[in-house]
Amino acid sequence: MNAGTESRVAHDAAASRFTISVDGQQAELHYQREGEVMVITHTEVPPAIGGRGIAAQLAKAALEHARAQGWKVRPACAFAEAYLRKHHEYSDLLA
Repeated sequence: MNAGTESRVAHDAAASRFTISVDGQQAELHYQREGEVMVITHTEVPPAIGGRGIAAQLAKAALEHARAQGWKVRPACAFAEAYLRKHHEYSDLLA
């Protein structure tokens, strides 16, 4: 992993998002709660920091949080859907 991606993912529960800042740029994963389901609505990584696995870090943090809360997950954005297809260790979370 590149040195620039060593930042930690932060969870802003009030804004329903996970964020990470890398090289002065902020990437975000947004979600909505529908009862006990986390609906991942949008993942955005600025082009300047793209291609470093940052969206995957955000997705993993969101999924781990959902698991810790006992929530299910419904991917409503293309990235989250693709991530869940590739990472079968989270298939138990699918709503």
